[in-house]
Amino acid sequence: MSTRDRLLACLVAVCWGLNFIAIHLSLEQFPPFFLVALRFAVIAVPTVLLVPRPGVPWRWVLGYGVGFGVLQFLFLYLAMAVGMPTGLASLVLQSSAPFTVLLAGVLLRERISARQGLGVAVAITGLAGIAVHRADVDGGALLLPVLLTLCGGLGWALGNLATRQARAPHPLRLTLWMSVVPPLPMLAVSLVVEGPARIGDGFTGLGTTTGLLALGGLAYTVLVGTLLGSGLWAALMSRNPSSSVAPFSMLVPVVGIAAAWVLLGEPTSGTELAWGALVVAGVLVGSARPAAHRRQLRGGAAGQEPADHRGQQADDDDDAGAHLLGAQRG
Repeated sequence: MSTRDRLLACLVAVCWGLNFIAIHLSLEQFPPFFLVALRFAVIAVPTVLLVPRPGVPWRWVLGYGVGFGVLQFLFLYLAMAVGMPTGLASLVLQSSAPFTVLLAGVLLRERISARQGLGVAVAITGLAGIAVHRADVDGGALLLPVLLTLCGGLGWALGNLATRQARAPHPLRLTLWMSVVPPLPMLAVSLVVEGPARIGDGFTGLGTTTGLLALGGLAYTVLVGTLLGSGLWAALMSRNPSSSVAPFSMLVPVVGIAAAWVLLGEPTSGTELAWGALVVAGVLVGSARPAAHRRQLRGGAAGQEPADHRGQQADDDDDAGAHLLGAQRG
C-alpha cells in the first residue's frame, strides 16, 4: 500500500470508530432492524434515480450489499440493542479483519506474507488484551451480544471479498449501489420481528433531545459512515490486496473505545490505551512495504529498472479473481 492509501485507511478507521457513537444514539429512538433499513433507504432512493451504475457485475454488488449491508448491520445493531457496550462492539466487530485475511487466503488464494501474518497476530493480541481487560472491568460481556457481533464481523469480511472481486472503476458508485440491496430485506425482517407498532413508535418524539440526537446519528451513519467511509474503503479494496487493507479496520476499536469514554462516559484506562497502541503497531507492521520493495521503488525513481513487482501483483490479482467461493479458471 502507498503512504497515501495507508493515511486514507486510517481516516476510514476514525470515521467508523465514531460511527458506533452515532449508532448508539439512533438506537435510543428506532428499533434496530428498521434502523438498518432506514439507514440504507435514505441512500438507495437518490442512488437509483441519479447515480450511474457502478460498471461491475451485479453479483459483486449483491455480494457487497448482502455481506456489508445486511449481515454486518443486522447482527451489529441487534447486538447493541440487546446490551453490547458501544466501545466493546467496536472492538469485537474487528474480527472482520482476521476473517477477511483468512477467507482471502482460502477462497481468493491471496498470498499472505510472514510480515502480514505477524502484523495481524500482533493486532489481534492487542484486541484480545482490550477484550480481556474490559471483561474484567465489566464483569464479563454477555455471550449472546458477543456472538452476534462476531457474526456481523463475518458479514463484513464477506462484503470485503465481494468488493475486492468487483475492482470497481468508480468505487463510490459501487458503495452507493450497494445501498440499494439492504432496505427491502431489512424492512421485511423488521415488519416480521419488530412489527408495525414498534416501527411507528420510532417516529414519535423526534422533536425531543433523544429524537434529534437519533436523527443526527442517522445523518452521520449515512453521510460519513457509509458515503465517505465505505466509499474510501471500497476504493482501497479495489486497488490493494484484501490482506493489506483489512488490518486497518482493527484501528476502529481504538477510536470507538476512546470516543465512548469521552462522549458516553464509558470507562477506559491506561491499560486499554496500551493495548490499543499494540493494535496500531500491528497494523503498521502488517501494512508496511518490505525493505526490498522500497529499494525497488527507489531504484525505479533513480532511472533503474525495478523488479517486475507490478506484473507479479497483476498475476496475483488474476489468480485471486478466479477462485472466489471455489470458482475455477475458465
